Amino acid sequence: MATVSDLSKGNYVRYNGEIAQVEEIQHRTPGNLRAFYQIKMRNVRNGKVAENRFRPGEEIEILRVETKEYQYLYSDGDSLVVMDNETFDQVYVDKKLLGESVNYIKEGVTLLIAFENGNNPITADPPNNVVMEVQYTEPGLAGDTATRTLKPATLENGAEVRVPLFVNTGDKIKIDARTGEYIERAKE
Repeated sequence: MATVSDLSKGNYVRYNGEIAQVEEIQHRTPGNLRAFYQIKMRNVRNGKVAENRFRPGEEIEILRVETKEYQYLYSDGDSLVVMDNETFDQVYVDKKLLGESVNYIKEGVTLLIAFENGNNPITADPPNNVVMEVQYTEPGLAGDTATRTLKPATLENGAEVRVPLFVNTGDKIKIDARTGEYIERAKE
């Protein structure tokens, strides 16, 4: 067990039986009171942020977390099958770790996955943006580009995003994989 003074930003800890990541840590010494640590932690399961106070000598469990890049192969029920690019081992990762961004990734993209003690995944991060083809969208009217009006478009994996009027069926577009927002038309 480590003490709170050993913590730094980005460490993963087990607190109240849950895994949390340290986002901010401050050592405070207010006037005539005793010193304490004010720590802001994000729960990796539900994303909730909590601030807690700790005494300087208090013990906390710091987890050993290994982060690696994996290639997304295919979806299998509630899991994603990913492959280690170096050893070609396949691992099943729960879709819940990606949240809503699971709708905006496609086969072949690289995911950054963090494992606790090398075997159970605790976080998965999609790439910043992905290029996808528009399968269907209503045709836009010529000259109607004065306003930033958006229309729905269905992507190659079935997900729906809002795109500008000038985007047509068959165009390749760049999407923010974390939020599903349109960024730009992809350059071929």
